[in-house]
Amino acid sequence: MKKTVCFNFLFAAFYLFTTVAFAQDYDILIKKGHLIDVKNGLDKVMDMAIKDGKIAAVGDNISARKAKTVINAEGLFVSPGLIDIHGHHFFGTEPNAYLSNSFTALPPDGFTLRSGVTTVVDAGGSGWRNFQTFKEQAIERSKTRVLCFLNIVGSGMKGGAMEQNLGDMNAKLTAMVARQHPGIIVGVKLAHYSGFDWTPTERAVEAGNLADIPVMIDFGGSEPELSLETLFMEKLRPGDIFTHAYAHVQRRTPVVNANGKVEEFALAAQKRGIVFDVGHGGGSFLFEQAIPSMQQGFKPNTISTDLHTGSMNGGMKDIVNVMSKFLNMEMPMNELIATVTWNAAQAIKRTDLGHLSEGAVADVTLLNLKEGDFGFIDTRGKRMKGTKKLECELTIRDGKVVYDLNGISKPEWNEN
Repeated sequence: MKKTVCFNFLFAAFYLFTTVAFAQDYDILIKKGHLIDVKNGLDKVMDMAIKDGKIAAVGDNISARKAKTVINAEGLFVSPGLIDIHGHHFFGTEPNAYLSNSFTALPPDGFTLRSGVTTVVDAGGSGWRNFQTFKEQAIERSKTRVLCFLNIVGSGMKGGAMEQNLGDMNAKLTAMVARQHPGIIVGVKLAHYSGFDWTPTERAVEAGNLADIPVMIDFGGSEPELSLETLFMEKLRPGDIFTHAYAHVQRRTPVVNANGKVEEFALAAQKRGIVFDVGHGGGSFLFEQAIPSMQQGFKPNTISTDLHTGSMNGGMKDIVNVMSKFLNMEMPMNELIATVTWNAAQAIKRTDLGHLSEGAVADVTLLNLKEGDFGFIDTRGKRMKGTKKLECELTIRDGKVVYDLNGISKPEWNEN
């Protein structure tokens, strides 16, 4: 009996020892990828390890024996998970509701993870009246992290006359709902107002002040035209976001004038702290605006898609296609990655995101840079040739592989 007890004790001790000795420290190890992490000044080939949904280690040569899954990222760029600060994801079945509980908006997971996007911000689909519906339908049911700019219009982005209703633009109620959901509601949105009136802008900014969050504005459409310079220099605050920066639409001054020069007030506004966002969309991005802007040093602070059914099958396609356009306009890779990671995180005051610091959430994107003969389309149907194109190879959300284009995180079929 004593021998049996002794043997069992020794066996248990040996098992415990060998389990501890050969335990794998990491869930995922990404080897030999070119890390770009702007916050931490990283722009070189390194290894990165993930454990329990967090970044566990970043180093030059982390042992592959320490990980359950090893991903060979040689030749790929490894970045924080991409953040798209302007999308439309309040999907639903309500007819004639434009981008608020409607057919035009998109369920996040089908259109984000495959493009390397781990965080989206719905840009004004819901207002204070219907935010709870959006939260239950999209935020709580998505693998993608879904955040929100709350529309200053209480009923959200319903389109048409609904978005002209000054009586439904309540700064106090908008701010109240925003304060009830800190970190999820990250800003206030104003869009599509066509009256010659600063009241909607002023109420959006008032809500932003009350809730201590930025305002994103889709400006234009008033007749007579409201001054873009006044908007930038007097109405918006440093940190507020001007989306559709490279659009040229009716009744809105473009940032590049008829002489091909970037307006001085636009350059001054960017220096003042106004955040210029791409917001490509289905009608808000022209090469005739973007190319001269890039040549004259007027670069976007953030790159976003304005994703919805009207843009995804046109010139926009997805965020890596929009990024590829700027890559072919000679935007350096580290600056490009910053616009969809650390810059975006700062713009929405979510500085827990957009970087690969040890202990940060393990949202990671692997991008493949391809060279060849490519073409890119703007929202007027004009083409720009390019020789470089980004493709999402793999996406990790909260420490789990959620998209893998070529199976680089998987074992071979004939391996044991």
